[in-house]
Amino acid sequence: MRHGIAAVSAAALLTLAGATGIAEAKPASLYAPSAVVLTVGQGENGVTVVRASTLSCAPTAQGTHPDPKAACTALAATAGSLDTLLAAPDTHRVCPMHYDPVTVTADGVWQGSRLSWKHTFPNACAMSATFNGNALFAF
Repeated sequence: MRHGIAAVSAAALLTLAGATGIAEAKPASLYAPSAVVLTVGQGENGVTVVRASTLSCAPTAQGTHPDPKAACTALAATAGSLDTLLAAPDTHRVCPMHYDPVTVTADGVWQGSRLSWKHTFPNACAMSATFNGNALFAF
């Protein structure tokens, strides 16, 4: 009889432990994580970071970015493919033809998926003309 009670107690403890483990596995938020670190650096290979900003977009826009709401809106418009930022440069802006490379990066998580993006521009003017007022790297 003691063995039967012990077996039932052990089964009850395992069931309770299993239920507790499932409860702990619940996500902390209803939103997929969206947090990135944005950098602007000098150079193309051994980049020296000149400016950096953090951006978190879920559940609310926040971070060290000066306009997190506009930056989150700009990031959302890319649907996670930051190459779309390069699609609409200001064709009326003339930049000098000197080579002083500027590299921008975005690393983190966008809507639960890993994001790692890097692009090098020939100079700061070309970067500004290419982003054409986009808020994402305006810090």
